[in-house]
Amino acid sequence: MWFWWFLFFGNLLIPITLIVAGRMMWKHCPKEINKYIGYRTNRSMKNMDTWKFAHDYCGRLWWRIGWIMLFLSILLQIPFFDSTIDMIGIVCGMICSVQVIILMASTFFTEKALKKTFFENGTRR
Repeated sequence: MWFWWFLFFGNLLIPITLIVAGRMMWKHCPKEINKYIGYRTNRSMKNMDTWKFAHDYCGRLWWRIGWIMLFLSILLQIPFFDSTIDMIGIVCGMICSVQVIILMASTFFTEKALKKTFFENGTRR
């Protein structure tokens, strides 16, 4: 039972991080373009307009995705409370893998939105 609780809270780390980081990116974008903190890609760092747009878009996306993943992660883990350690490990590993894939896919959607909204030089379409 301790293993289930350990992995249960471990699998909630990614969704909770997305909720908190998404809200911070969305509401408190870094004031200046930098290479250390924030949504940092070549396209998002063209100018302050692309920088703010990327943080707003990605922050809102992470916030929504985080809540959905939090709810689904809890629902998917509850049925395995009395399962074997191996089964709990497999299920929680699969949930974590899907969470990481979704996290990485958010970059694709943010870059697509940047490309749709801005020209290559960073000016709005």
